[in-house]
Amino acid sequence: MKRLIIDRGRTTLLRQILAELPPNIGLTNIEFEGPEIVLYVKNRKAIANKLDLVKNIAKKVRKRVVIRVHPDARLPPQEAKEKILELVPKDAGIDPNSIVFDKTLGEVWIKAEKPGMVIGKGAVLHHLILAETGWRPEVFRASPLESKTLNVIMTNLLKQSDYRLRFLRYIGERIHRDVIFKNNYVRITALGGFMEVGRSAILVETRESRVLLDLGVNVGAGSDPNRAYPYIDISQIRISELDAVVVTHAHLDHCGLVPLLFKYGYRGPVYVTKPTRELMAIMIKDYIEVTQREGKYLPYGEKELMTMILHTIPLGYNEVTDVAPDIKVTMYNAGHILGSAIVHLHIGSGLHNIVYTGDFKYANTRLLERANDKFPRVETLIMESTYGATRQQNRREAEQELISIIKRTIERQGIVLIPVFAVGRGQEIMLVLSDAIQRGLLPRVDVFIEGLVNEVTAIHTQYPEYLNRNLKDMIYRGENPFVADYFHIIEGHGARPDIVETRPSIIIATSGMLTGGPAVEYLRLIASDPRNSLVFVGYQAEGTLGRRIKDGLRELQMVIDNKVEIVRINLEVYSVEGFSGHSDQSELLRYVRNIAPRPRNIVLNHGEPTAIMTLARLVSRLVSNPRTGYVGSTQVFTPNILDSIHLTARR
Repeated sequence: MKRLIIDRGRTTLLRQILAELPPNIGLTNIEFEGPEIVLYVKNRKAIANKLDLVKNIAKKVRKRVVIRVHPDARLPPQEAKEKILELVPKDAGIDPNSIVFDKTLGEVWIKAEKPGMVIGKGAVLHHLILAETGWRPEVFRASPLESKTLNVIMTNLLKQSDYRLRFLRYIGERIHRDVIFKNNYVRITALGGFMEVGRSAILVETRESRVLLDLGVNVGAGSDPNRAYPYIDISQIRISELDAVVVTHAHLDHCGLVPLLFKYGYRGPVYVTKPTRELMAIMIKDYIEVTQREGKYLPYGEKELMTMILHTIPLGYNEVTDVAPDIKVTMYNAGHILGSAIVHLHIGSGLHNIVYTGDFKYANTRLLERANDKFPRVETLIMESTYGATRQQNRREAEQELISIIKRTIERQGIVLIPVFAVGRGQEIMLVLSDAIQRGLLPRVDVFIEGLVNEVTAIHTQYPEYLNRNLKDMIYRGENPFVADYFHIIEGHGARPDIVETRPSIIIATSGMLTGGPAVEYLRLIASDPRNSLVFVGYQAEGTLGRRIKDGLRELQMVIDNKVEIVRINLEVYSVEGFSGHSDQSELLRYVRNIAPRPRNIVLNHGEPTAIMTLARLVSRLVSNPRTGYVGSTQVFTPNILDSIHLTARR
């Protein structure tokens, strides 16, 4: 009976597709490959004048549809390369050696300095390349800062192309089957990150599907699994039966445990944005290496990380994508870090809509646009509350304070050390410095950059379309501030003694809380000189070296070459608030006030108890005010870990 229902649903879908296809297209097969329906055709010339064919079919069946040309009808790779170089304007900046063919998926990967010129206005050139060569173009930006991580990922995906195709078709079979049960309930279960910050994880269940939103680690909890990891050993979670994992962004407290799923049998998709895929790989690989170096336990290794990357399915913002028979996902800009996403789940045929913010920033920054607040439908909002009890320093004031500190230090021929988080904060500070130097607010001094921040910055230059509009336009014009001549990328530790002899200068280095990395070594080298400055631009967690110095510690014991060395901190110590990638209390309340449409349920997570309860009182007061447009029945939930909430009535 189950198979009959599935076949009937697919038969209807296939008939709708066939009705839209021109008879001379030479259709050879229709495959379900992950969230996409793939039409394999032999007559590539027949699609040359059918620019809107895929768009029209997708609109009709409300699915993602692509065309691939049958292998027999594709040009040989060398001929195809010559045709591509003939079709694409030379100004696009294609390196012929960067054109790579994926014979399994029928794709050609093209790296260009100006990707838009390869795609063409209205994707006309993109479509023409497919029609003329039979190869479906995938276009990448040739960045001035090359990402080693991206190269490794793309090489691995190419090597494993046969497996990827089998995986996509397996997932496609699961996604595009008809709904078996009458779907009449939606339940969310808090697995981590509720009444706390760290190890974010939420299970969304229907009678048909199970989807996991984030799966992070609490890095500050040490090796205690009861505090470090989400609760994934409960009866509702059968890892091999999960339909999908959706990761909002690349911070470890949201993605750091995803590889563990692949150790225990999960072989399903991990949905992310493209920048998140690359940043996840960087952050988790570094986490593995640091954990091993410190002799601590981590329940997975690089093998599981690479398996996870192989199972990622990148999505763009605003793309509606089927991830289960009864669940569609759309990702929207969250404004937190590069590629961070607010996740919208459309469940059933209008049954329920969930918006999960992940971490988000509801204000424009130099790096990113503010978080999206408009959705097709919203019944339940799950919102982070990290700063639910806190008002942050104004961003403009924070920048002015930082520039003032640096200027004073430079005037006394000192060195400014700025420990940064690799993702987001490092790039934000680079932009502040670049703007200040260009405007003459700071002299043109050397800025040395070392640590994980360099690889992360390369990813930022790879995806300017995810950045703030002004910054994106600058990069498109060839005015990339990340490659200014006063920024010096440092590889390896050998140059550090010479760098600290360069006066005045600025050093940007990881880690942001001085828990390790080059920033700690630079601190040792410059700490004794009162002309120098140490400037914290991010949160310093309890117990970290950064927090201890911020709170007044002025003498350190450091082990150097197996000897204990006393380091006296005579430099000036500052902490500049206001650079956070999280929304503060006023921004959180503004988001609740502005989100459209108005949700019936508001669930608060990702905050310490004081922050969540403070925010809950303010949100309850806000939604009870008729002038805000909320109905009187709007509920505010503050669940604990392992609490479940039924969002629709079970019948």
